[in-house]
Amino acid sequence: MKSLAYTLSLSLLALAIAHGDQGVVAPRETEYSRHEAKGVQQLMVKVIRRHPHDSTSFTQGLLMHGGMLYESSGLRGRSSLRVVDLPTGKVKQEVLVEAPYFAEGLSLAGDRLIQITWQEQKALVYDVGSLQRVDEFEYEGEGWGLCNDGNGRLYMSDGTSRLTIRDAGTFRKISSMEVTLEGKSLRNLNELEWVDGYVYANVWQTTEIVKIDPGSGKVVAVIHAPNLLSAEERKGTDVLNGIAYDPETKNFLITGKFWPVLFEVQFLEEPR
Repeated sequence: MKSLAYTLSLSLLALAIAHGDQGVVAPRETEYSRHEAKGVQQLMVKVIRRHPHDSTSFTQGLLMHGGMLYESSGLRGRSSLRVVDLPTGKVKQEVLVEAPYFAEGLSLAGDRLIQITWQEQKALVYDVGSLQRVDEFEYEGEGWGLCNDGNGRLYMSDGTSRLTIRDAGTFRKISSMEVTLEGKSLRNLNELEWVDGYVYANVWQTTEIVKIDPGSGKVVAVIHAPNLLSAEERKGTDVLNGIAYDPETKNFLITGKFWPVLFEVQFLEEPR
């Protein structure tokens, strides 16, 4: 049985050509080896509801705010920022992001939405009410995922095993941290969400989500999310990506790039 670390090492071969490629990369079902996860909680996904999702969206960032779903959709020349009605999946408001920007992760900081870009080293800032672009920040390196800890700090991924901690008001780098799984660096950290003191991260090219202790950088739980889509629904889709949390229902929302469904879920311990 192949471990997550082994699967990730193979996926690195495709990193340079697949992450920004506008072609479809089929999501791969993987399984994490239990004997390599001593002390790491194993969780499964319980589907509470299925919601329609725009299958043209190359989902890069998700968050819930004011009862609406905010979504960052990527690809150069096709990127956008959207406000989506969760029950229907209908896009209520959309702002296109001009080329050459390739939109990535999304987070809310006060009354501003911050949308990072893949290789353009720019964070685009919007007024959350009007979606009018009001500012931008510069940074070094790639941008993948973004989340807010609610205490003035943003956590940002760049596809490596490191998370950069930034000031939510200025986007200034404060520090960085290495994310490890059983003492080994865990690469390919992608979309992020902050919930109850932990960072949740999609691991690119897998069907796993990891729960990270921001104090130590250690992965404390692995959430397994295989086979969410039917064989018919998987046609033309890309990888699992996108995590949001609804504080009203206390459920997570997960989807993927070009997925026709967004899943409202809970993360539960796997039965023994």
